[in-house]
Amino acid sequence: QVQLVESGGGLVQPGGSLRLACAASGFSLDDYAIGWFRQAPGKEREGVSYISKKGASTYYLDSVKGRFTISRDDSKNTAYLQMNNLQPDDTAVYYCAAVPRALGNSRWRKDKYDFWGQGTQVTVAS
Repeated sequence: QVQLVESGGGLVQPGGSLRLACAASGFSLDDYAIGWFRQAPGKEREGVSYISKKGASTYYLDSVKGRFTISRDDSKNTAYLQMNNLQPDDTAVYYCAAVPRALGNSRWRKDKYDFWGQGTQVTVAS
């Protein structure tokens, strides 16, 4: 069964850090590019970060550049999103998604991804 499972979310104070993980099962993650998306209450789901196959290229939403780092460990079939200096505006459900091809300028389009996880809640509050 093909599955993506996110973990690592939680409640953190402003300025804190979290590391999200996206574990794949039923397929080899190294054949896929990975996107991290988030959805805050009442808002559209937006792309946060993207990493190509083999990790050759990474991209970030402007508001998270310098604070978030995407990575992947294909030997563990897992991708990660390290989030530092978290702010209340980062509060959202975070999702990972996988696609078996390079998306180029379409990397933020949700309809381009084949598989999605169930999401993990990140809450930034004091």
